[in-house]
Amino acid sequence: GGGGGAGGGLGDRAEVQSTLRSLSSKVEDLSTCNDLIAKHGSALQRSLSELEGLRGGAADPTDKIRQVNERATLFRITSNAMINACRDFLSLAQSHSRRWHKALQYERDQRVRLEETLEQLAKQHNHLERAFRGATVLPATTPTTAQHKGVSPGKGDLSDEDDENEFFDAMEDAPEFITVPADPKYHKRSGSNVSGISSEMGMDDSSLDEQHLATNSESSQSKELVPHRKRRSRIPDKPNYSLNLWSIMKNCIGKELSKIPMPVNFNEPLSMLQRLSEDLEYSELLDRAAKCESALEQLCYVAAFTVSSYSTTVHRTGKPFNPLLGETFELDRLAERGYRSLCEQVSHHPPAAAHHVESERGWTLRQEIALASKFRGKYLSIMPLGTIHCSFAKSGNHYTWKKVTTTVHNIIVGKLWIDQSGEIDVVNHKTGDRCHLKFAPYSYFSRDVARKVTGVVMDAAGKAHFVLSGTWDEKMEFSRVMQSSRGENGTEGKHKTVYQTLRARELWRRHPLPEGADNMYFFSELALTLNEEEEGVAPTDSRARPDQRLMEQGRWDEANAEKQRLEEKQRSVRRKRESEAVRAVEEGEERALPVESPAETLLTSKYPPSICPSPPLSITPAFIHPLFFSFPASPSFSLSQSLSPSHPHSA
Repeated sequence: GGGGGAGGGLGDRAEVQSTLRSLSSKVEDLSTCNDLIAKHGSALQRSLSELEGLRGGAADPTDKIRQVNERATLFRITSNAMINACRDFLSLAQSHSRRWHKALQYERDQRVRLEETLEQLAKQHNHLERAFRGATVLPATTPTTAQHKGVSPGKGDLSDEDDENEFFDAMEDAPEFITVPADPKYHKRSGSNVSGISSEMGMDDSSLDEQHLATNSESSQSKELVPHRKRRSRIPDKPNYSLNLWSIMKNCIGKELSKIPMPVNFNEPLSMLQRLSEDLEYSELLDRAAKCESALEQLCYVAAFTVSSYSTTVHRTGKPFNPLLGETFELDRLAERGYRSLCEQVSHHPPAAAHHVESERGWTLRQEIALASKFRGKYLSIMPLGTIHCSFAKSGNHYTWKKVTTTVHNIIVGKLWIDQSGEIDVVNHKTGDRCHLKFAPYSYFSRDVARKVTGVVMDAAGKAHFVLSGTWDEKMEFSRVMQSSRGENGTEGKHKTVYQTLRARELWRRHPLPEGADNMYFFSELALTLNEEEEGVAPTDSRARPDQRLMEQGRWDEANAEKQRLEEKQRSVRRKRESEAVRAVEEGEERALPVESPAETLLTSKYPPSICPSPPLSITPAFIHPLFFSFPASPSFSLSQSLSPSHPHSA
């Protein structure tokens, strides 16, 4: 890279020197022509004066007239040479002026950028000085900082909606809390409660070590269970097809991502419903949470689970397929993991999905997710809307939280990379306990590790019990808070809270990717199995999508043609359904019911979700037929049969 840059610099200098030599030569020609014009002009003037003196005399003026004509001819030739030299000089100067202007503008932009960088560095320096002065009450040998910016919930989720926000301001505000090691006296106390870290009294490190090892052994035992069936560990390698991204994206700025006709070259061979199911990659965290006696300890595991759902996205720059209306995805992992999951696309525009999970290990999870996405030219913002609910049968605790904003950078130039930013409040609605998590956006000027996540677990009274820290792509740790105090004023007069904590313990760590994952879309072990063909799933299942299957097999041209056909068919069916709804309203009907067409095979449900959205837990008792099937739906089939028999809509 450095050699190439040096070679490019030498080439530019040689080109400039060659241009300067050409211009110097033209200037010399102009100077020579100017001297000749002056010389021949003076001679012509003298000849004209002599001819004027002979007008009254008897001498023959023929010789003088011939001399004047010769000198006039020389003057004309010299003038023409001067004109040609001027034209050449002007042409050469114009041909290079645009290039020079561009180079000058580049240097000017570089100077402005450097000035802005220096200004940012000055701000950072000033901020660090003030932060240091504000933290002088702490022991000088033990500071471990963690960022926690107190803003209203949801503000971080939309922080990158501002076009001027370049994610370089992560260090603008001082951390609101600081963690330091607890006083040694706390390490000498032991608790009588052995239910994990749930003792409300202080625990010594040895008891925590024992419980940490017990948790790890439980996890390893669960991973060593013999699977019900051997699942695939590879998919065909991703083909190496080149594509001009800008030629496709330049006309899409400002449009909804779901309305942009994208070729499969930008996709991965999974649907959004399957990506939602990937949230269960670390379901063992919820299994552990279900066994906790303490609600605060349980909240730590739930918070770690919310962070773990982003660990599979760090290298996943491919866009999942947009599900068709009525498309479903069922994931049965009762034998291996003890849960069953079902997703359904319940709205086409705006796209929305319902997801329900039931586990034999004491928890249920449901979410209704819609996506708001904008292409900003330099980056793509994806803002998930909707709430995630998690309930535990034993304790009756009910937790809710939302997702943060996902940003895909370098859309036009450079290597794509993904960042997660925003804030999450995980709330226990039974006890009032709360965990506030902050996903710090990437910053050029931050000295913290990239993809950092920090959080505090507090009870209903606002008292902190645990501090969480880590990264969303690697691991999360927790530390028990033994004592908290208010520090001196920080920047802008804000008080920083100082938490004295026990030694940090690992709460969650990401599983390594399978061998050769870089050639398989960076899929995890779970992701590799999501599109594997299975018997007994609904005919609306994402595994049956022909365009997605063709892409997985490496037949991208056929996949593009099939994808375009399905999307156009869905648009035409939607227009037909809307026209039927209008006609039904005009005829006084309460609801508009599409007429089943053998060619399109649309529905068997009385009230499809697109017209009468059902609650997230009651995924429709009969399903809309997605457009990639040519045979009619079985009237006796019910999606809710895949849920438990106690489900309110079970057949």
